[in-house]
Amino acid sequence: MSTQDLDEEYAQDQENHDGPLPLTSLEGAGVSAADIKKLQEAGFNTIESIAYTPKKALIAIKGISEQKADKMIAEATKLVPIGFTTATVIDLKLKDRVYITTGCSDLDKILGGGIETGSVTEIFGEFRTGKSQICHTLAVNAQLPINMGGGAGKAIYIDTESTFRPSRLKEIAGRYELEPEEVLENVAIARAYNVEHQMQLLVQAAGLMMSARFALLVVDSATALYRTDFNGRGELAARQNHLGQFLRSLMRLADEFGIAVVITNQVVSSPDGNQFTPGLKPIGGNIMAHASTTRLFLRKGRGETRICKIYDSPCLPEAEAMFAINPDGIGEAKE
Repeated sequence: MSTQDLDEEYAQDQENHDGPLPLTSLEGAGVSAADIKKLQEAGFNTIESIAYTPKKALIAIKGISEQKADKMIAEATKLVPIGFTTATVIDLKLKDRVYITTGCSDLDKILGGGIETGSVTEIFGEFRTGKSQICHTLAVNAQLPINMGGGAGKAIYIDTESTFRPSRLKEIAGRYELEPEEVLENVAIARAYNVEHQMQLLVQAAGLMMSARFALLVVDSATALYRTDFNGRGELAARQNHLGQFLRSLMRLADEFGIAVVITNQVVSSPDGNQFTPGLKPIGGNIMAHASTTRLFLRKGRGETRICKIYDSPCLPEAEAMFAINPDGIGEAKE
């Protein structure tokens, strides 16, 4: 879809009140424009973000007192339902979720249709197993119409290892006969240089999502900078705490905007490997495991063939599928 089509569709959704509520809705509830600006500068752009956030996080913002925070949360929870509901309501919401195709039908099949929106998918594996290739393919596929397996939205791409290549997006665009320049315009890319910068980019990403329809957020890789910015066991607690905050922010964006969040992760050697990841384990420990809805383990096959194993999922059965890294992106594995 073209940039103009995506922007017009987003404007229509806003008019129909479909999607997250803008923070400016609080102005009518007695919250000043100055306070709303302070919240936006701190990365809060929706009513949902206020309703989901603990009070201490709001009080930490300069100029927001405990009394103001109480009022903001009270007004936000009036507009956003955060109490009990029935399982039927949740079932209907999950049935309406969009799945973004990976480009490989066998891989889509074991994933229940593709990469699920509104959740966090972690992809981990050794070097050259196809993690970044899947991310590049998804950045293009997210722009496809929903009836073609896309998300009908733009993509945000946070690159921490300088692996993003616009030329790769152009090659993948040709597969769907999309205009290469339109595809590039629909991908917002930023290079992260340290963990603080990586966190700050999520604040900017939230602002972007309030101005246009986005279907995908990629962080490739989510953990690389944590391995370089924190050293030794003495900083392990600080590293895990910061990583936990970063992952929680990703989960919040998936909840607020209904986007698919895809993060890549690295592996380390482990003497207690299992049948899924012999001799290897994803880094990040339990914090990473609990933040990811679906965890996918990639390993090398023959030539350009790769194998994807469902490592952990609340709803998908244990399964694996073969895929290939082709000139036009992720595709079917050749026999």
